[in-house]
Formats: sequence, structure tokens, C-alpha cells
Amino acid sequence: MNNPPLSEPGLVPAAGQVPRKSPGKIALFRYYPRLEDGLPYVSLGLFPTLVEKLDRVGNAIGLPGLYAKRDDLSGSPYGGNKVRKLEFLLGGALRAKAREVITFGFAGSNHALATAVYAKQLGLASTSMLLPQVNSQYLRRNLLASHHFGAELHLYRNRAALSFALLCKLLRGKMKRGAFARIIPAGGSCPLGVVGYVNAVLELKEQILAGEMPEPDRVYVPMGSMGTSVGLALGLKVAGLKSQVIAVRVIGEQFANAAKAALLFDQTARFLNKLDPAFRRLSLSEDALIVRGDCIGEGYAHFTRQGVEAAELMKKEAGIILNGTYSAKAFSALVLDAQSQALRGKTVLFWNTYNSRDLSGITAAIDYHDLPGEFHRYFQEDVQSLDKTDLDR
Repeated sequence: MNNPPLSEPGLVPAAGQVPRKSPGKIALFRYYPRLEDGLPYVSLGLFPTLVEKLDRVGNAIGLPGLYAKRDDLSGSPYGGNKVRKLEFLLGGALRAKAREVITFGFAGSNHALATAVYAKQLGLASTSMLLPQVNSQYLRRNLLASHHFGAELHLYRNRAALSFALLCKLLRGKMKRGAFARIIPAGGSCPLGVVGYVNAVLELKEQILAGEMPEPDRVYVPMGSMGTSVGLALGLKVAGLKSQVIAVRVIGEQFANAAKAALLFDQTARFLNKLDPAFRRLSLSEDALIVRGDCIGEGYAHFTRQGVEAAELMKKEAGIILNGTYSAKAFSALVLDAQSQALRGKTVLFWNTYNSRDLSGITAAIDYHDLPGEFHRYFQEDVQSLDKTDLDR
């Protein structure tokens, strides 16, 4: 049984509860007040993010009903989809009285950078434990910016080496500080992090009710660690919206697939239900979240020609920058569907997950030799051929 749809922003109670009339609270806490007591949270972002109609882009691909959710502007000095997750994850670190957070990703991880940025704002030390990936210009920028924001950076040849190093670091930290560092999973994709995108859909619902856009038929988003796409799917059910999430896989199927998405969906729904029984237990239907694997190209972080062309179109017609690893691949799937007439007559929302805040003033002042030696090769070796135009700046 689904939660009742929200018919007016800030007024309709969730499952019979009386919502708190406080415009300063996030939507999730206004509809489910008991969650505010149970969930750790710290305000980091600039919300709500803009819903923008992309007329010129839509006309270029034959899709007049095209909109974008501008999570690229979700925070300052750094935006993107990770800010919503970190409001809860770093809130958890503060509640646990942690002094350090450790997170993971590949060498160019946007999530690791976002964690470094906002951990520093909160007075927390941060460590990024990273794995190799194909070279790119955004990777270089992210490493330099992470260094600027005080992240302790490490690169490991494989997952086994990283796991051993993590164990050693946790034990050393325990001996030195008397407490373990707080672990934040890769991509921030655990039930607590997913909550950020449940809240995001309630935010979107209120924008729809305010007339900023019609209810979308489809929502396109990249799928890596799955937290964003799963949070959207759960949020849409909670909000009573019929939109279908098209999750465009950008990583190997063993890491992101429909079965794992359903498990994370169930874990998050159970987690929220336990904190507030008014948040009813929900299940993920097969047609609510469609995982697409046809735009990944050679694999994670390998740019594709279709993705580069989609990014060029978005930058030219809307001034919005996309990233060849994530958002460009998701938008290329949308373009393909529009050109095949699969989206004819539909309202489509592209959820932009990539940061668009300019960090060049920060990164230009840093010498890459200041980074640990294992990262120097990314600045000495050429970037991949499809990244020559530096589209994401």
C-alpha cells in the first residue's frame, strides 16, 4: 500500500500526522516529523535547487517537454548530487562525535571531493582511499581540489590492498584518538545517504504543485553507487508521483543492477519505517526503476562519443556542463530515446548530478607535486582522447 499522495505543499499530513508549519525545515521533516528526531542531519546545501525548462535543447532533439533539475547548483563551493547525501551522512558523523571521516571511490571521485569540502566546513578531518581509473581532466581537478580542502589522499592498486590499509588506519586512529573514524561508503550510498534523495523528490513534488513543471513521465539519472536513483524511486512512491526512473548505468553490472537497487530500496524503506511507522513499508516495482546499460561504452570513466556529443549539445544550448563519466552518459541515453520517438508527447526530467561550481581558482594555485607521489602519473600522462576538449568547463 502506497503512502497517500501529497496534494498541497506543506499542508497535507503524512499518514494522518499533522505536519509542522516551518518553512525552514526540509520537506521530509515537515511530512514526517518523527524522522527529524531520529535522523542525523546538518544543513549544507542550497535548496530547493532550480527546475529549468530546456527549450533550446528540447527543440534540438525533438522533445519540447524537457526539464532539468539543477542539482549541479546544490551547494557552494561545491554542488552535485553528493551534497544531499552528506547532509545526513556528515550529520551522522557529528552525532557520533567523530573527528574524522573516511570515504572511498576511484581516483577522480566527485563523492570523495564533496566529502572533503563539507567535512572541512564542519571541522572534521577527512581521508579519501581511492582506486585507479582512466585519466581525465576532471580527475586532475578533483585531486587538486581535494588536497586544497585538506583531504588525506591515498591510492591503492586494488580493493584488497585498500581493505587492508583501511583496517590498519582504523586501528591506528583508535589507538591515537581513542575512537574509530566514521566510515562513509563509496558514493554515500547506504540507507542514511539515500534519504537525501527521498527528500529531494518531496522537494520536487512541491515545485510541481507550485507550477514550476508538470509531473514528469520519466526521470533520467546516472547510476553508479545507486543511492541517487534508488532514493528517487523511493521518493516518487512516497510522493505519489507516477514518474519512472531511468537509471543509466555508468559502472560494471556487478556493482549496479536491478537486484542490488531493489535491496537498497528495501533497506532504506525499512530504515525509515523503523524510525517513523507513518513512513509505510514500500516495495520497488519492476517498472518504477529501469536500469539501462547500453550507454556505458568501454566501462567506468571511459568517455563515449555519444556522451561527448550530448555534453556538447547541453553546453551549447543551455550552458549546462556535464561530466563524461556520469551525467553525459545519462543525457546521451535521453537523447537516444528522444531521437527514436520513444519520448514523444512525454514530459521528461533530466536530474543533473554533476557539480557546476568553478574550482579553477583553487586548483590553478596548486602544484600537483604537493600530492602524494602515487597520483603524479595522472598529471604526467595524457588524458583519454575523447577528453581533449575539456567539455565540463
